[in-house]
Amino acid sequence: MTVFNHTYLHKAARHILIGTGAPEIEADLVATRLVDANLSGHDSHGVVQLLSYVDRIRKGHLRPGATIEVLNETNSTARVNGNWGFGYVVSTRAMELAIAKAKQNGVATLSIFCQGHIGRLATYPCMAAKEGMVGLITSDSGRSSKGVAPFGGREARLGTNPLSIAVPSDLPGPVFIDIATSVVAEGKVNVARQRGEQVPLGWLIDRQGNPTADPKTPGAAILPLGGSQGHKGYGLSFMIEIFAGLLTGLGFGVDPSGRHNDGVLMLVFRVDAFRPLADFKHDVGEFVKYIKSTPPAPGFKEVLYPGEIEWRTTQARLKDGIFIEDATWQGLTRLMGELGVADRVGKP
Repeated sequence: MTVFNHTYLHKAARHILIGTGAPEIEADLVATRLVDANLSGHDSHGVVQLLSYVDRIRKGHLRPGATIEVLNETNSTARVNGNWGFGYVVSTRAMELAIAKAKQNGVATLSIFCQGHIGRLATYPCMAAKEGMVGLITSDSGRSSKGVAPFGGREARLGTNPLSIAVPSDLPGPVFIDIATSVVAEGKVNVARQRGEQVPLGWLIDRQGNPTADPKTPGAAILPLGGSQGHKGYGLSFMIEIFAGLLTGLGFGVDPSGRHNDGVLMLVFRVDAFRPLADFKHDVGEFVKYIKSTPPAPGFKEVLYPGEIEWRTTQARLKDGIFIEDATWQGLTRLMGELGVADRVGKP
């Protein structure tokens, strides 16, 4: 592994994207989102994703600079067609629209279809939290390839179907959850595969439904969240597929073309529609103090609030740099050479 400064990784990602034909403003936004994921410790959603994005652009599955269309719009709702643009760009613009609608009407709900991978979900509800609002987002991979087996099944039929919620507070770091409804995000399995590492038993099953720790196992499927109580994660995943797949019109199952698309349902509401924002933010802080004062169980040093690990990791990586596995950096270096941008990026 090699350690890189976050500004250098952003520069590399930005020039790779520009080299594929992305407008500079889009390249900058996508690069920012990718590096933010690395900074927060979610390397599976960081610059490693560029390898698949460039492949999708070359196949015509992803369209830099695509026009975003707002359909079926009302004061508090809209349906957004991303026209296969970068999911980061489409979902950022949609969240900005949702925030604007919620400021005027107290609440807003938007659905999004036909867009690329949106990356780390927490990015979007945290935008709402910064504006004094509660944000919620669910996502589904539409009819692209599936990686998660339903509870009791041995074949992948679902996506990881994540959910993220963020709330405003006076704390220095954001308060949010960002969870897959599978036992682990698929990207973490991909990172383990890239690094030649095994994964914990309980993450994957093979084609016969038996546990496996090898992420390279042909036909392996990820299990739903909950272990022996996996029906709970499966039930959440099932409903998210309906909200972000069926309600958006993307459908279910697998499209033989293999085109990735992230269907999204997002909800934003103003806290001050219910009570004064300052009082709410203060109470969230007091609630966090109360939770963190819990005596730690054996094997734990302290109790953390949701989002605290990411905040601490970001502060550390801003100072110490970001580790990138050799296989990923070799792939990115190859791309820079193919796209003719290596000289613009320069040496770390």
